[in-house]
This record gives sequence, C-alpha cells and structure tokens, in this order.
Amino acid sequence: MSAAAGARRRAFAPDWTGRVVVAAIALYTLYAFSALDFSAQRFATGLGEGARLIGRMLPPNFARWPLLVEGLIESLQIAILASALGILASLPLGLLAARNLMPGWVAVPTRFFIAFCRSFHPVIVAILFVKAIGFGALAGVAALIVASMGFIAKLFAEAIEEISPKPLEAVRASGAPFAAVVIFAVMPQVMSRFVGFALYQLDSNLRNSTMVGLVGAGGIGGTLDAAFKRFDYDFVSAILIAIIAMIFIGEILSGWVRRAFQ
Repeated sequence: MSAAAGARRRAFAPDWTGRVVVAAIALYTLYAFSALDFSAQRFATGLGEGARLIGRMLPPNFARWPLLVEGLIESLQIAILASALGILASLPLGLLAARNLMPGWVAVPTRFFIAFCRSFHPVIVAILFVKAIGFGALAGVAALIVASMGFIAKLFAEAIEEISPKPLEAVRASGAPFAAVVIFAVMPQVMSRFVGFALYQLDSNLRNSTMVGLVGAGGIGGTLDAAFKRFDYDFVSAILIAIIAMIFIGEILSGWVRRAFQ
C-alpha cells in the first residue's frame, strides 16, 4: 500500500523546472512594464486621445477620390508585379533548396540566401531600396520581391521535401532528365500547396504595399503619410476604409482561386 502511495506521489510530482520558467517569465514581464514606462495612467490618457482622434476622423472625406484611386491603383500594381516576379524567382530557389533533390553543397547556400531574404521586414528593405534607387514604386516592387522570395521559396522547398519519394524514384529509374523529374514527379504533388503559398503572398503584398509607401516606396501609403502630416484626419479615415476594402476584395478573389485549384 505504501509503495502504491509512493508511486502516486511520484506520478503527480510537481514540475519545478516549469514553475521556475513561468515565474521567470512573469518577473521579466513586470520588469518590461517598468522599463517601458507603461502605466495605467498613460494607458487611460491614450484612450482619451484615441477617442478624440477618432472624432476628428469622422465622417470620412471622399472628396479627393481621384487621389485616393490613384494611390490604390499604384499599390495594386506594386503588389501584383512584386508577387509575379517573386513567385517566378521562388520556383528555382525552392527546387535548389530542397535537400531531397539537390546535394548539400547546393541546398545549404540556397537556404542561407532564402533566410537572408526573410531576415528583415519589408519596410526596412524598402528603406534600403529607396536610398539605393530613389523614391517611387520601383523601390516598393523590389522590396516586396525580396519578401516574396524569402517566404515562398522556404515553404516551397519544405513542401518538396515532404513529397512521396516513389514517383521520384520511378521517373529517375526511367532515365529522365532533371526537368522531367520536376515536371512529372515533383510539381503534381506540390502544385496545390504552391498555389496556396502564392495566393497568401499576394494577400501579404497587398497589405505590405500600403506600408512601404510610408517610407517613400510608392502606393497609397505615401498618400496616407501626406494626409497624416497635414492633420487631414477625415481624409485619413477615407484612405483607411479604401485600404480595408481593397484587402477584403483581394481576400474574396484569392479564396475563389484557391477553391478552383482544389
């Protein structure tokens, strides 16, 4: 009986390591609050200022709709062009990074390059391109191409590594070249997932195309930044509503395309 009781006690023994980790996280959270000067008073003050800001943004002013439409069209063009070029560049990168298709001396450097593309937020990359090639949509397109390559190539390579090896072995046994292996053994197994990756990246680029404009890389973000600097808050709300509508429409269209490929 005593042995059974001892077994029960051991089965429900406290996890002191987990408790110490949780306590350390809680203590660091309290420290972070104090280090960042976060307080209930500042939060309450911010709520009041936020309410006044929203009051100045209402009702939205769509009187300058030509300027609004021009910015939205430029953002849409940036997103579509960056997505198309980024997807095309991601195809060979994903193939080169797949360790079940390529030797290590090819896959490892390619994965390092993909990780490098994913290391920075698109806004930071856009700042670099604005400094390098100047203000305008070209900098935004270049920044989002880098972001697209980092995201799609990584997921594409991982999808290839998860495919069934039997079709690969069958096509290779027939003496087919590498291009035939990719076309007949790889792509049929990953095509639906690749379409999903591409559509998600297009959605992401639609959102990011509005952010890169804040640093001078074209699109509706530049219009939004100018409206904020002029304290033209009713026009700001009109721009935000238009951005939300564009993202929502893009989500509907991407869902329709995704269902078409299932």
